[in-house]
Amino acid sequence: MRISEVAAATGLSVDTLRFYEKIGLIDPPPRDGAGRRVYDDAVLAWIRFIGQLNATGMKQADRVRYARLRAAGDSTLRARREMLEAHREVMRAQMVTLQETLQLMDQKVNYYRELEGKSEDV
Repeated sequence: MRISEVAAATGLSVDTLRFYEKIGLIDPPPRDGAGRRVYDDAVLAWIRFIGQLNATGMKQADRVRYARLRAAGDSTLRARREMLEAHREVMRAQMVTLQETLQLMDQKVNYYRELEGKSEDV
């Protein structure tokens, strides 16, 4: 699969894919006779996963560290698991904060609706 096809399939730009390769988030793919990158299908699942890590707020440096651990093979399974467990706890704390904030927003919205209703009665 060419880089343009990976870009289309992932929603990332070609420049982003090249950047990911440069910083070590994705492995440099082999190249064809003309020097063009040729990605295998597995890269799509990997890009999806690192995109999900990004969406959870994992810092880029941590995503790169995880990618390096992954590239190092099975000897890093424990380190990767521990890294994901630690990040999962950060996510849980963020979810609690978001839930509390959502409740506050709901209260404020209801408060303003009540005020609007009272002003319409006048």
